[in-house]
Amino acid sequence: MSGIVAIVDDYVPLLDSLRRLLEAEGHEVLTYASPASFLADRGHPPACLIVDYNMPGMTGLELVARLRQEGSKIPVLLTTGMLSPRVVECATRVGVEAVLEKPAEPDALLRFVNEYGQSSSARTLSS
Repeated sequence: MSGIVAIVDDYVPLLDSLRRLLEAEGHEVLTYASPASFLADRGHPPACLIVDYNMPGMTGLELVARLRQEGSKIPVLLTTGMLSPRVVECATRVGVEAVLEKPAEPDALLRFVNEYGQSSSARTLSS
């Protein structure tokens, strides 16, 4: 059973594009134009999270660090237009599962979501 895929990115056209791509593959998708709007929506816990690195107010890494401090183990894919060894190192340190440079290849996004986009109960059953 596929769980919810949450996407957080301040660039709305990209949010719409990613939502359409993932929904076409059968995934349920929720999009958020800011980390604050994602954090405010605690009623829909996602199976995995795709988050942009550079956003106003709070970076993607700051969002992931906050989630980890709260005890969340949600799998995270970080996307960035500024891929560097430092970004990868920082992402690894806060518990990000994967980092992709923007524009991310659709196949790479789908691989991540297909691996991690299962609901928690589905992951438990398939283990």
